[in-house]
This record gives sequence, structure tokens and C-alpha cells, in this order.
Amino acid sequence: MIATQPLRLAAVGGMLVGLLLGLCPAATGAAERYQRLALDTARSHVDFEVKVLWLVGVHGRFGSVHGMITLDHFRNAATVEAQIDTSVVAMRNRSHEEWVKSAEFFDAEHYPQIAFVSDAIPLQRLQMGGDIDGMLTLRGVSKRVRFELAKPDCPATSGDDCPLEAEGSIRRSDFGMSSRRGTLSDKVELSFSIATRPMADGARP
Repeated sequence: MIATQPLRLAAVGGMLVGLLLGLCPAATGAAERYQRLALDTARSHVDFEVKVLWLVGVHGRFGSVHGMITLDHFRNAATVEAQIDTSVVAMRNRSHEEWVKSAEFFDAEHYPQIAFVSDAIPLQRLQMGGDIDGMLTLRGVSKRVRFELAKPDCPATSGDDCPLEAEGSIRRSDFGMSSRRGTLSDKVELSFSIATRPMADGARP
């Protein structure tokens, strides 16, 4: 299992938290087993950081994140599906951006997306905190990962800025990135900030 380091999963919106805690009418009705929320690309991003010489962090941000959260009211569980476009990245300078998009790092030309699909997550765990397991696919390699979800620090009725946070990390070498081992850390820290919006019936995120 991959060791955990900071990874933030911020599912912004009091409506989402209310659904997860079973406080909204849609979550208590028996007519619809599944409910889907789209990840809001306009308000979502993913940060990453890797350390040079194990001291200085090189930071970047993916600006295009999409997918959905599916709530299964029959099983009281949720699943998260997220896709990250590796070609949409912002860093301190353009040379760094081109470097992380190159074959040495994320190889955006051949692998334009990073994908994560979670296992079923008990809704109580999203309320109280705990492990989130799932499959991460990067550079065509799929690996099991585990993130540690923190207990939300705001009530379900607090409005549109209630985050869910988790911690975790990946290793570059697990996904075919083995260059510069003498100067560049093998560990990559990730930080997700994910907002949601309602999804119309039959629509895709």
C-alpha cells in the first residue's frame, strides 16, 4: 500500500454535505436509489508538489478536473470518479510546465488524463472521517491507493464552503517516472479542491 502524505479532497457545497449526511429530502426518499453530482470544472483544481533535493518543493496546479460523485441511497454509500487533464497545468514558469507535461513526468501527449475511481465509501465515513480506497491510473498504469479522510469541520447547513479533506501521496516510480532519482524525490504530494454542481438526469459531467 502506498504511504500517505497530504492530499486534500474538498467537496465544496452545503448541499453535498447535507446529502451525504442524509439530511436532504432527496437522500431520504425511496423513489431514486442513485443521485449524481458533477464535479464543477470551473471551481475545481488539483495541486501537486515534489521536492528537489528533499528540501525545496516544486509546486504545480492542474486546472481542469471533471467527473462525478454517485450517491447510492439504498446502500448508504458514495463513489467518486475524477479525471484530471494533464495538459492544463500552471507553474511558476513555462519551462517547468513543459517539463512536467513531458515524457519524463506526466507525459501529457500520450496520457492526457489522470483518473481516480474510489471504492464505495460509507456515508458515515464521509461524516466522521476514515480511509478512502480506490484505483488511480496515471501514465497508463493503475495502482491501488488509500487516502485518509478527515472529519469535516463545519456543519451540513453551513453553506457553500464546507470542505471534505483527506491525506495521501503517490510515488513516481510506481507509475514509470524514475528519472533524476538523485535530485528529485520519488514522492509526489497531491492536493484536491473539488466543487460540485447538480447533474441533470441522463447527463454526463
